[in-house]
Amino acid sequence: MTILLSDYETGAKYGGDYADDLAALEDRIERLQAAHITHGQRSIIMFEGWDAAGKGGIIQRLTASLDPRYFEVWPIAAPNEEEKARHFLWRFWKRLPGNREISIFDRSWYGRVLVERVEGYASEAEWRKGYDEINEFEAQLTGSRTNLVKLFVHITQKEQDERFADRLSNPWKRWKTGPDDYRNRSKRKEYLAAIEEMFQQTDTRWAPWKVIDGNNKKAARIAALTHIVETLEAAVPMTPPDLDPAVVKLAQKAFGFSPKD
Repeated sequence: MTILLSDYETGAKYGGDYADDLAALEDRIERLQAAHITHGQRSIIMFEGWDAAGKGGIIQRLTASLDPRYFEVWPIAAPNEEEKARHFLWRFWKRLPGNREISIFDRSWYGRVLVERVEGYASEAEWRKGYDEINEFEAQLTGSRTNLVKLFVHITQKEQDERFADRLSNPWKRWKTGPDDYRNRSKRKEYLAAIEEMFQQTDTRWAPWKVIDGNNKKAARIAALTHIVETLEAAVPMTPPDLDPAVVKLAQKAFGFSPKD
């Protein structure tokens, strides 16, 4: 099915109990990580979207209950000189998760067909070739037992402008905005065309996109976390480990532990 961003612009308020539902999702996320560790799973959760769309807030809630030893958040900025000297996917291969790990990408390899396309950092031949390279890269990931969740967080121009204004007005949020935000804003039409083609070319059976209506932050967080949890719960064995008899004996000797039925 064709993905239309206009279908994700209602900004409807979240209708449930936000605090309770968020806490329930965080509990499920904690168990998901335990399942990754127990069963040697590896997953990638990848975020794309507009500046000020709320990606950081979603990631903050996603990681709130995770053990930091088994996950990494990768904020992706412009490539450095070492990275520019290599294939554009090289820097992402270096950041892939190993067994028992979750890698979270705040922006991603889709920069090739978005910012690099729109800003002219890649030639037309390079970014057009990028679609096939990305699809093959994601097929290699999922074909080698790496779970992949791709989210695009969408907001309208009006909502984005309100968030930019809030960042400028709040002294402790001003670090979040800079000239690049306004350069990108001025090219929204070009970005919309690039996003539309990105969806057409890379919304695949093995790596589908999920668009999140980010115009209401609470609703967006619940929607994003729900999609992540439901997708990974379906992919990862959700069974806890059995008690280790040797450890049980040690606990019995140490403090009289008795297994419950």
